[in-house]
Amino acid sequence: MATDIIKLTAAELASKIASGELSAVEVTEAHLARIEAVDEKVHAFLHVDREGALEKAREVDAKRERGEKLGPLAGVPLALKDIFTTQGVPTTVGSKILEGWIPPYDATVTRRLREADVVILGKTNMDEFAMGSSTENSAYGPTGNPWDLTRIPGGSGGGSSASLAAYEAPLAIGTDTGGSIRQPAAVTGTVGVKPTYGGVSRYGMVAFSSSLDQGGPCARTVLDAALLHSVIGGHDELDSTSIDQPVPDVVTAARNGDVKGLRVGVVKEFRGEGYQAGVMQRFDESVELLRELGAEVVEISCPSFTKALAAYYLIAPSECSSNLARFDAMRYGLRVGDDGTHSAEEVTALTREAGFGDEVKRRVMLGTYALSSGYYDAYYGSAQKVRTLITRDFEKAFEQVDVMVSPTTPTTAFPIGERADDPMAMYLADLCTIPSNLAGNAAMSLPCGLAPEDGLPVGLQIIAPALADDRLYRVGAAVEAAYQARWGHPLLEEAPSL
Repeated sequence: MATDIIKLTAAELASKIASGELSAVEVTEAHLARIEAVDEKVHAFLHVDREGALEKAREVDAKRERGEKLGPLAGVPLALKDIFTTQGVPTTVGSKILEGWIPPYDATVTRRLREADVVILGKTNMDEFAMGSSTENSAYGPTGNPWDLTRIPGGSGGGSSASLAAYEAPLAIGTDTGGSIRQPAAVTGTVGVKPTYGGVSRYGMVAFSSSLDQGGPCARTVLDAALLHSVIGGHDELDSTSIDQPVPDVVTAARNGDVKGLRVGVVKEFRGEGYQAGVMQRFDESVELLRELGAEVVEISCPSFTKALAAYYLIAPSECSSNLARFDAMRYGLRVGDDGTHSAEEVTALTREAGFGDEVKRRVMLGTYALSSGYYDAYYGSAQKVRTLITRDFEKAFEQVDVMVSPTTPTTAFPIGERADDPMAMYLADLCTIPSNLAGNAAMSLPCGLAPEDGLPVGLQIIAPALADDRLYRVGAAVEAAYQARWGHPLLEEAPSL
Protein backbone atom coordinates (compact mmCIF):
# COMPACT_ATOMS: atom_id res chain seq x y z
CA MET A 1 0.00 0.00 0.00
CA ALA A 2 2.80 2.43 0.88
CA THR A 3 4.35 1.80 -2.55
CA ASP A 4 1.05 2.66 -4.22
CA ILE A 5 0.77 5.88 -2.19
CA ILE A 6 4.20 7.23 -3.08
CA LYS A 7 3.57 6.68 -6.81
CA LEU A 8 0.43 8.87 -6.79
CA THR A 9 0.56 12.43 -8.11
CA ALA A 10 0.02 15.36 -5.76
CA ALA A 11 -3.37 16.03 -7.36
CA GLU A 12 -4.42 12.42 -6.78
CA LEU A 13 -3.19 12.47 -3.19
CA ALA A 14 -5.04 15.70 -2.43
CA SER A 15 -8.26 14.27 -3.87
CA LYS A 16 -8.01 11.05 -1.87
CA ILE A 17 -7.23 12.96 1.34
CA ALA A 18 -10.17 15.33 0.81
CA SER A 19 -12.54 12.40 0.21
CA GLY A 20 -11.27 10.44 3.20
CA GLU A 21 -10.02 7.55 1.07
CA LEU A 22 -6.55 8.23 2.49
CA SER A 23 -5.61 10.12 5.63
CA ALA A 24 -2.91 12.78 5.57
CA VAL A 25 -1.10 10.80 8.26
CA GLU A 26 -1.06 7.67 6.07
CA VAL A 27 0.32 9.64 3.15
CA THR A 28 2.97 11.36 5.28
CA GLU A 29 4.05 8.12 6.95
CA ALA A 30 4.40 6.42 3.55
CA HIS A 31 6.76 9.13 2.34
CA LEU A 32 8.71 9.24 5.59
CA ALA A 33 9.17 5.47 5.30
CA ARG A 34 10.40 5.90 1.74
CA ILE A 35 12.92 8.53 2.86
CA GLU A 36 14.13 6.21 5.61
CA ALA A 37 14.49 3.36 3.11
CA VAL A 38 16.37 5.10 0.29
CA ASP A 39 17.77 8.46 1.35
CA GLU A 40 20.96 7.00 2.77
CA LYS A 41 21.81 6.21 -0.87
CA VAL A 42 20.27 9.29 -2.52
CA HIS A 43 21.08 11.95 0.09
CA ALA A 44 18.31 14.25 -1.08
CA PHE A 45 17.58 15.57 2.42
CA LEU A 46 19.74 17.51 4.85
CA HIS A 47 17.08 17.49 7.55
CA VAL A 48 13.89 15.43 7.91
CA ASP A 49 11.28 17.03 10.18
CA ARG A 50 9.41 13.85 11.06
CA GLU A 51 7.52 15.22 14.06
CA GLY A 52 6.62 18.50 12.38
CA ALA A 53 5.35 16.68 9.28
CA LEU A 54 3.19 14.26 11.27
CA GLU A 55 1.81 17.08 13.41
CA LYS A 56 0.71 18.98 10.28
CA ALA A 57 -0.79 15.79 8.81
CA ARG A 58 -2.83 15.19 11.97
CA GLU A 59 -4.01 18.79 11.79
CA VAL A 60 -5.23 18.25 8.20
CA ASP A 61 -7.08 15.07 9.16
CA ALA A 62 -8.75 16.88 12.06
CA LYS A 63 -9.91 19.65 9.71
CA ARG A 64 -11.44 17.11 7.35
CA GLU A 65 -13.22 15.33 10.19
CA ARG A 66 -14.69 18.67 11.30
CA GLY A 67 -16.00 19.19 7.78
CA GLU A 68 -13.72 22.13 7.01
CA LYS A 69 -12.95 22.77 3.36
CA LEU A 70 -9.43 21.71 2.44
CA GLY A 71 -7.17 23.49 -0.03
CA PRO A 72 -6.07 21.94 -3.32
CA LEU A 73 -2.86 20.52 -1.80
CA ALA A 74 -3.93 19.96 1.82
CA GLY A 75 -2.09 17.02 3.34
CA VAL A 76 0.26 16.56 0.39
CA PRO A 77 3.94 16.13 1.39
CA LEU A 78 6.64 18.44 0.06
CA ALA A 79 10.44 18.68 0.11
CA LEU A 80 11.70 22.24 0.72
CA LYS A 81 15.05 23.45 -0.60
CA ASP A 82 17.28 24.40 2.33
CA ILE A 83 17.50 28.02 1.20
CA PHE A 84 14.10 29.04 2.63
CA THR A 85 13.95 29.99 6.30
CA THR A 86 11.77 27.71 8.40
CA GLN A 87 10.94 28.67 11.96
CA GLY A 88 12.23 26.06 14.38
CA VAL A 89 13.88 23.94 11.66
CA PRO A 90 17.56 24.22 10.59
CA THR A 91 18.35 26.26 7.46
CA THR A 92 21.94 25.80 6.28
CA VAL A 93 21.89 26.79 2.57
CA GLY A 94 24.23 23.83 2.10
CA SER A 95 27.00 25.74 3.92
CA LYS A 96 29.11 25.14 7.00
CA ILE A 97 28.82 28.83 7.83
CA LEU A 98 25.14 28.32 8.78
CA GLU A 99 25.44 24.80 10.19
CA GLY A 100 22.88 24.36 12.96
CA TRP A 101 21.25 27.78 12.44
CA ILE A 102 17.55 27.67 13.34
CA PRO A 103 15.66 30.70 11.95
CA PRO A 104 13.22 32.60 14.19
CA TYR A 105 10.82 33.20 11.27
CA ASP A 106 9.34 31.61 8.15
CA ALA A 107 10.04 32.70 4.58
CA THR A 108 6.91 33.83 2.75
CA VAL A 109 7.02 30.65 0.64
CA THR A 110 7.25 28.54 3.80
CA ARG A 111 4.37 30.44 5.41
CA ARG A 112 2.15 30.06 2.34
CA LEU A 113 2.84 26.33 2.24
CA ARG A 114 1.87 25.99 5.90
CA GLU A 115 -1.28 28.08 5.40
CA ALA A 116 -2.25 25.83 2.48
CA ASP A 117 -1.84 22.80 4.79
CA VAL A 118 1.00 21.34 2.73
CA VAL A 119 3.06 18.89 4.80
CA ILE A 120 6.74 19.92 4.77
CA LEU A 121 8.80 16.74 5.11
CA GLY A 122 12.16 18.47 5.54
CA LYS A 123 14.93 20.46 3.88
CA THR A 124 16.75 19.31 0.76
CA ASN A 125 20.43 19.31 -0.17
CA MET A 126 21.83 21.97 -2.48
CA ASP A 127 24.99 23.54 -3.80
CA GLU A 128 26.27 25.92 -1.14
CA PHE A 129 24.38 29.24 -1.35
CA ALA A 130 22.87 27.92 -4.62
CA MET A 131 26.23 28.27 -6.38
CA GLY A 132 26.62 25.27 -8.65
CA SER A 133 25.07 23.01 -11.26
CA SER A 134 25.52 19.59 -9.69
CA THR A 135 24.89 19.70 -5.89
CA GLU A 136 28.52 18.63 -5.49
CA ASN A 137 29.29 21.96 -3.82
CA SER A 138 27.19 21.18 -0.77
CA ALA A 139 29.23 21.25 2.44
CA TYR A 140 27.32 18.11 3.45
CA GLY A 141 28.23 15.89 0.50
CA PRO A 142 26.73 15.33 -2.97
CA THR A 143 23.28 14.03 -3.85
CA GLY A 144 22.92 11.14 -6.29
CA ASN A 145 20.65 11.03 -9.32
CA PRO A 146 18.03 8.29 -8.74
CA TRP A 147 18.43 7.21 -12.40
CA ASP A 148 22.10 6.46 -11.71
CA LEU A 149 23.46 7.23 -8.24
CA THR A 150 26.96 7.76 -9.64
CA ARG A 151 25.70 10.80 -11.58
CA ILE A 152 24.69 14.31 -10.55
CA PRO A 153 21.00 15.25 -10.02
CA GLY A 154 21.62 18.78 -11.30
CA GLY A 155 22.10 21.89 -9.26
CA SER A 156 21.85 23.92 -7.29
CA GLY A 157 18.55 22.26 -6.33
CA GLY A 158 19.61 18.66 -6.84
CA GLY A 159 18.16 17.54 -3.52
CA SER A 160 14.67 18.73 -4.47
CA SER A 161 14.75 17.10 -7.92
CA ALA A 162 16.23 13.87 -6.57
CA SER A 163 13.53 13.63 -3.87
CA LEU A 164 10.90 13.67 -6.62
CA ALA A 165 12.64 11.13 -8.85
CA ALA A 166 13.22 8.82 -5.86
CA TYR A 167 9.51 9.05 -4.87
CA GLU A 168 10.47 10.52 -1.50
CA ALA A 169 8.07 13.43 -2.09
CA PRO A 170 5.46 14.26 -4.75
CA LEU A 171 6.25 17.99 -4.62
CA ALA A 172 9.32 20.13 -3.99
CA ILE A 173 10.39 23.75 -3.96
CA GLY A 174 13.49 24.98 -5.71
CA THR A 175 15.14 28.28 -6.60
CA ASP A 176 16.42 29.35 -9.99
CA THR A 177 19.23 31.91 -10.38
CA GLY A 178 20.71 30.60 -13.63
CA GLY A 179 18.74 27.40 -14.15
CA SER A 180 18.75 25.73 -10.73
CA ILE A 181 15.13 24.53 -11.00
CA ARG A 182 15.06 23.65 -14.69
CA GLN A 183 18.46 21.99 -15.06
CA PRO A 184 17.88 19.51 -12.17
CA ALA A 185 14.40 18.79 -13.55
CA ALA A 186 15.89 17.98 -16.96
CA VAL A 187 18.49 15.51 -15.71
CA THR A 188 16.10 13.71 -13.32
CA GLY A 189 13.08 13.40 -15.63
CA THR A 190 10.87 15.73 -13.58
CA VAL A 191 9.08 19.07 -14.10
CA GLY A 192 10.53 22.37 -12.90
CA VAL A 193 9.27 25.92 -13.39
CA LYS A 194 11.01 29.28 -13.04
CA PRO A 195 8.16 31.78 -12.66
CA THR A 196 8.38 35.33 -13.92
CA TYR A 197 10.88 37.23 -11.74
CA GLY A 198 8.91 38.70 -8.84
CA GLY A 199 6.08 36.19 -9.24
CA VAL A 200 7.07 34.28 -6.08
CA SER A 201 8.26 36.15 -3.00
CA ARG A 202 11.96 36.11 -2.15
CA TYR A 203 11.37 37.17 1.47
CA GLY A 204 13.16 34.67 3.70
CA MET A 205 15.00 33.09 0.77
CA VAL A 206 18.71 33.40 1.52
CA ALA A 207 20.05 35.67 -1.22
CA PHE A 208 22.68 34.69 -3.77
CA SER A 209 22.05 37.13 -6.64
CA SER A 210 19.08 39.34 -5.84
CA SER A 211 18.22 40.44 -9.38
CA LEU A 212 18.23 36.84 -10.63
CA ASP A 213 17.04 34.58 -7.78
CA GLN A 214 13.53 33.17 -8.15
CA GLY A 215 11.73 30.47 -6.18
CA GLY A 216 9.46 28.05 -8.00
CA PRO A 217 7.66 24.69 -8.08
CA CYS A 218 9.15 21.26 -8.77
CA ALA A 219 6.94 18.22 -9.38
CA ARG A 220 6.52 15.03 -11.38
CA THR A 221 3.67 16.37 -13.53
CA VAL A 222 2.77 19.70 -15.12
CA LEU A 223 -0.55 19.87 -13.23
CA ASP A 224 1.15 19.25 -9.88
CA ALA A 225 3.62 22.05 -10.62
CA ALA A 226 0.72 24.37 -11.48
CA LEU A 227 -1.12 23.55 -8.25
CA LEU A 228 2.03 24.31 -6.25
CA HIS A 229 2.70 27.48 -8.26
CA SER A 230 -0.77 28.77 -7.39
CA VAL A 231 -0.08 28.21 -3.67
CA ILE A 232 3.31 29.94 -3.44
CA GLY A 233 2.81 32.70 -6.02
CA GLY A 234 1.40 36.18 -5.59
CA HIS A 235 2.30 39.62 -4.32
CA ASP A 236 4.13 40.04 -1.03
CA GLU A 237 4.60 43.43 0.65
CA LEU A 238 7.68 42.07 2.41
CA ASP A 239 9.51 41.72 -0.92
CA SER A 240 10.19 44.99 -2.76
CA THR A 241 10.69 43.09 -6.05
CA SER A 242 7.36 41.26 -5.79
CA ILE A 243 4.93 41.87 -8.67
CA ASP A 244 1.66 43.44 -7.52
CA GLN A 245 -0.53 41.44 -9.90
CA PRO A 246 -2.64 38.29 -9.59
CA VAL A 247 -0.98 34.94 -10.30
CA PRO A 248 -1.78 33.85 -13.87
CA ASP A 249 -4.36 31.03 -13.99
CA VAL A 250 -1.76 28.32 -14.34
CA VAL A 251 -4.02 25.54 -13.01
CA THR A 252 -6.67 25.99 -15.70
CA ALA A 253 -3.91 26.15 -18.32
CA ALA A 254 -2.43 22.89 -17.01
CA ARG A 255 -5.81 21.18 -17.12
CA ASN A 256 -6.43 22.31 -20.71
CA GLY A 257 -3.16 21.74 -22.49
CA ASP A 258 -3.37 22.70 -26.16
CA VAL A 259 -0.95 24.17 -28.70
CA LYS A 260 -3.23 24.48 -31.73
CA GLY A 261 -2.59 27.78 -33.45
CA LEU A 262 0.31 28.74 -31.20
CA ARG A 263 3.49 30.03 -32.76
CA VAL A 264 6.50 28.23 -31.27
CA GLY A 265 9.98 29.66 -31.77
CA VAL A 266 13.03 27.42 -32.03
CA VAL A 267 16.12 29.37 -30.94
CA LYS A 268 18.89 29.01 -33.52
CA GLU A 269 21.62 29.82 -30.97
CA PHE A 270 20.67 26.87 -28.73
CA ARG A 271 22.30 24.15 -30.81
CA GLY A 272 25.69 23.28 -32.26
CA GLU A 273 29.01 22.47 -30.64
CA GLY A 274 28.82 21.12 -27.09
CA TYR A 275 25.36 19.61 -27.41
CA GLN A 276 25.04 15.85 -26.89
CA ALA A 277 23.67 14.12 -30.02
CA GLY A 278 20.96 12.28 -28.09
CA VAL A 279 19.78 15.49 -26.43
CA MET A 280 19.37 17.16 -29.82
CA GLN A 281 17.62 14.09 -31.20
CA ARG A 282 14.99 14.19 -28.45
CA PHE A 283 14.65 17.96 -28.84
CA ASP A 284 14.09 17.70 -32.58
CA GLU A 285 11.46 15.02 -31.93
CA SER A 286 9.74 17.40 -29.51
CA VAL A 287 9.64 20.13 -32.15
CA GLU A 288 8.07 17.68 -34.59
CA LEU A 289 5.56 16.67 -31.90
CA LEU A 290 4.55 20.30 -31.45
CA ARG A 291 3.92 20.50 -35.20
CA GLU A 292 1.79 17.34 -35.03
CA LEU A 293 -0.23 18.88 -32.18
CA GLY A 294 -1.07 21.90 -34.34
CA ALA A 295 1.59 24.47 -33.47
CA GLU A 296 3.31 26.63 -36.06
CA VAL A 297 7.08 26.25 -35.64
CA VAL A 298 9.27 29.24 -36.50
CA GLU A 299 13.06 29.43 -36.33
CA ILE A 300 14.19 32.59 -34.58
CA SER A 301 17.57 34.15 -33.85
CA CYS A 302 18.59 35.78 -30.57
CA PRO A 303 22.23 36.70 -31.20
CA SER A 304 22.88 38.16 -27.74
CA PHE A 305 22.16 34.76 -26.14
CA THR A 306 25.70 33.71 -27.06
CA LYS A 307 26.99 36.31 -24.57
CA ALA A 308 24.58 35.35 -21.78
CA LEU A 309 26.95 32.97 -19.97
CA ALA A 310 29.72 35.57 -19.77
CA ALA A 311 27.33 38.30 -18.60
CA TYR A 312 25.79 36.03 -15.97
CA TYR A 313 29.16 35.09 -14.49
CA LEU A 314 29.92 38.76 -13.91
CA ILE A 315 26.50 39.87 -12.62
CA ALA A 316 25.78 36.90 -10.35
CA PRO A 317 29.19 36.86 -8.58
CA SER A 318 29.05 40.65 -8.17
CA GLU A 319 25.70 40.46 -6.41
CA CYS A 320 26.89 37.42 -4.45
CA SER A 321 29.93 39.29 -3.13
CA SER A 322 27.60 42.00 -1.83
CA ASN A 323 24.99 39.63 -0.36
CA LEU A 324 27.48 37.35 1.39
CA ALA A 325 29.21 40.26 3.14
CA ARG A 326 26.62 39.82 5.91
CA PHE A 327 28.25 36.53 6.94
CA ASP A 328 30.85 38.20 9.12
CA ALA A 329 30.78 35.97 12.26
CA MET A 330 29.39 38.88 14.28
CA ARG A 331 25.62 38.34 14.05
CA TYR A 332 24.79 34.68 13.41
CA GLY A 333 26.23 31.44 12.13
CA LEU A 334 29.71 30.00 12.50
CA ARG A 335 32.38 31.89 14.46
CA VAL A 336 36.04 30.85 14.32
CA GLY A 337 38.98 32.34 16.23
CA ASP A 338 36.92 34.14 18.89
CA ASP A 339 39.36 33.28 21.70
CA GLY A 340 40.43 36.78 22.66
CA THR A 341 43.64 36.68 20.66
CA HIS A 342 42.22 37.88 17.33
CA SER A 343 40.71 41.15 16.18
CA ALA A 344 37.18 41.33 14.82
CA GLU A 345 38.57 41.49 11.26
CA GLU A 346 40.67 38.38 11.89
CA VAL A 347 37.67 36.51 13.32
CA THR A 348 35.67 37.40 10.21
CA ALA A 349 38.47 36.23 7.92
CA LEU A 350 39.02 32.97 9.81
CA THR A 351 35.28 32.28 9.87
CA ARG A 352 34.88 32.83 6.13
CA GLU A 353 37.92 30.69 5.42
CA ALA A 354 36.44 27.80 7.43
CA GLY A 355 32.77 28.37 6.58
CA PHE A 356 32.73 29.01 2.82
CA GLY A 357 33.52 26.33 0.26
CA ASP A 358 35.74 26.71 -2.80
CA GLU A 359 32.99 27.67 -5.27
CA VAL A 360 31.58 30.33 -2.96
CA LYS A 361 35.05 31.79 -2.43
CA ARG A 362 35.67 31.74 -6.19
CA ARG A 363 32.49 33.69 -6.91
CA VAL A 364 32.99 36.17 -4.08
CA MET A 365 36.46 36.94 -5.41
CA LEU A 366 35.22 37.25 -9.00
CA GLY A 367 32.42 39.56 -7.92
CA THR A 368 34.57 41.72 -5.68
CA TYR A 369 37.07 42.17 -8.50
CA ALA A 370 34.32 43.04 -11.02
CA LEU A 371 32.95 45.69 -8.67
CA SER A 372 36.30 47.17 -7.71
CA SER A 373 37.37 50.70 -8.56
CA GLY A 374 38.68 50.91 -12.10
CA TYR A 375 37.01 47.69 -13.24
CA TYR A 376 33.32 48.33 -12.52
CA ASP A 377 32.50 49.82 -15.92
CA ALA A 378 34.67 47.39 -17.86
CA TYR A 379 33.14 44.29 -16.29
CA TYR A 380 29.94 44.73 -14.29
CA GLY A 381 28.74 47.72 -16.32
CA SER A 382 29.39 45.94 -19.61
CA ALA A 383 27.59 42.80 -18.39
CA GLN A 384 24.53 44.86 -17.56
CA LYS A 385 24.56 46.27 -21.11
CA VAL A 386 24.61 42.72 -22.47
CA ARG A 387 21.70 41.92 -20.17
CA THR A 388 19.74 44.73 -21.81
CA LEU A 389 20.53 43.32 -25.26
CA ILE A 390 19.32 39.87 -24.18
CA THR A 391 16.06 41.37 -22.89
CA ARG A 392 15.59 43.14 -26.23
CA ASP A 393 16.21 39.89 -28.11
CA PHE A 394 13.44 38.28 -26.08
CA GLU A 395 11.10 41.20 -26.78
CA LYS A 396 11.72 40.98 -30.54
CA ALA A 397 11.28 37.19 -30.49
CA PHE A 398 7.98 37.39 -28.63
CA GLU A 399 6.67 39.76 -31.29
CA GLN A 400 6.97 36.79 -33.67
CA VAL A 401 6.09 33.81 -31.45
CA ASP A 402 3.98 32.95 -28.40
CA VAL A 403 6.57 30.73 -26.72
CA MET A 404 10.13 29.60 -27.41
CA VAL A 405 11.60 26.11 -27.00
CA SER A 406 15.09 24.69 -26.61
CA PRO A 407 16.89 21.82 -24.92
CA THR A 408 17.03 22.54 -21.19
CA THR A 409 20.62 21.35 -20.87
CA PRO A 410 23.27 20.58 -23.50
CA THR A 411 23.94 17.11 -22.02
CA THR A 412 22.38 14.52 -19.76
CA ALA A 413 23.54 14.04 -16.15
CA PHE A 414 27.32 13.72 -15.96
CA PRO A 415 29.22 11.52 -13.47
CA ILE A 416 29.85 12.92 -10.00
CA GLY A 417 33.38 14.35 -9.92
CA GLU A 418 33.79 14.57 -13.71
CA ARG A 419 33.75 18.39 -13.81
CA ALA A 420 34.90 19.08 -10.27
CA ASP A 421 38.22 20.58 -11.39
CA ASP A 422 36.83 22.40 -14.43
CA PRO A 423 34.58 25.32 -13.42
CA MET A 424 33.99 26.39 -17.04
CA ALA A 425 32.72 22.94 -18.02
CA MET A 426 30.41 23.06 -15.00
CA TYR A 427 29.11 26.51 -15.90
CA LEU A 428 28.20 25.33 -19.43
CA ALA A 429 25.46 23.14 -17.93
CA ASP A 430 23.37 26.34 -17.63
CA LEU A 431 23.98 27.51 -21.20
CA CYS A 432 20.30 27.33 -22.25
CA THR A 433 18.70 28.43 -19.00
CA ILE A 434 20.63 31.61 -18.11
CA PRO A 435 19.03 34.01 -20.65
CA SER A 436 15.61 33.71 -19.00
CA ASN A 437 17.07 34.67 -15.63
CA LEU A 438 18.81 37.70 -17.09
CA ALA A 439 15.57 38.85 -18.75
CA GLY A 440 13.26 37.83 -15.89
CA ASN A 441 10.72 35.95 -18.00
CA ALA A 442 9.11 32.57 -17.26
CA ALA A 443 10.46 29.14 -18.24
CA MET A 444 9.74 25.45 -17.65
CA SER A 445 11.54 22.15 -18.14
CA LEU A 446 9.68 18.88 -18.63
CA PRO A 447 10.79 15.40 -19.72
CA CYS A 448 10.95 14.65 -23.45
CA GLY A 449 12.52 11.18 -23.39
CA LEU A 450 15.78 9.37 -22.74
CA ALA A 451 19.03 9.95 -24.61
CA PRO A 452 19.86 6.86 -26.69
CA GLU A 453 23.57 6.96 -25.73
CA ASP A 454 23.09 6.55 -21.98
CA GLY A 455 19.37 6.02 -21.25
CA LEU A 456 19.23 9.17 -19.11
CA PRO A 457 16.48 11.83 -19.12
CA VAL A 458 16.42 14.78 -21.49
CA GLY A 459 14.52 18.00 -20.75
CA LEU A 460 12.53 20.24 -23.09
CA GLN A 461 12.63 23.92 -22.11
CA ILE A 462 9.60 26.13 -22.80
CA ILE A 463 10.07 29.89 -22.44
CA ALA A 464 7.22 32.42 -22.16
CA PRO A 465 7.12 36.22 -21.84
CA ALA A 466 7.07 37.83 -18.41
CA LEU A 467 3.67 37.47 -16.72
CA ALA A 468 2.59 34.82 -19.25
CA ASP A 469 3.43 31.89 -16.99
CA ASP A 470 0.14 30.21 -17.93
CA ARG A 471 1.48 29.64 -21.47
CA LEU A 472 4.18 27.37 -20.03
CA TYR A 473 1.55 25.16 -18.48
CA ARG A 474 -0.70 25.18 -21.54
CA VAL A 475 2.13 24.02 -23.80
CA GLY A 476 3.75 21.79 -21.18
CA ALA A 477 0.51 19.92 -20.44
CA ALA A 478 -0.09 19.28 -24.14
CA VAL A 479 3.44 17.94 -24.68
CA GLU A 480 3.30 15.85 -21.49
CA ALA A 481 -0.02 14.25 -22.45
CA ALA A 482 1.19 13.45 -25.98
CA TYR A 483 4.42 11.92 -24.74
CA GLN A 484 2.76 9.87 -22.02
CA ALA A 485 0.26 8.57 -24.57
CA ARG A 486 3.18 7.61 -26.82
CA TRP A 487 5.19 5.98 -24.01
CA GLY A 488 2.16 4.46 -22.26
CA HIS A 489 3.36 5.71 -18.87
CA PRO A 490 5.22 8.59 -17.18
CA LEU A 491 8.92 8.71 -18.03
CA LEU A 492 9.94 8.09 -14.41
CA GLU A 493 8.50 4.58 -14.58
CA GLU A 494 11.53 3.70 -16.70
CA ALA A 495 13.96 4.72 -13.95
CA PRO A 496 15.89 1.87 -12.33
CA SER A 497 14.52 0.88 -8.93
CA LEU A 498 16.54 2.10 -5.96
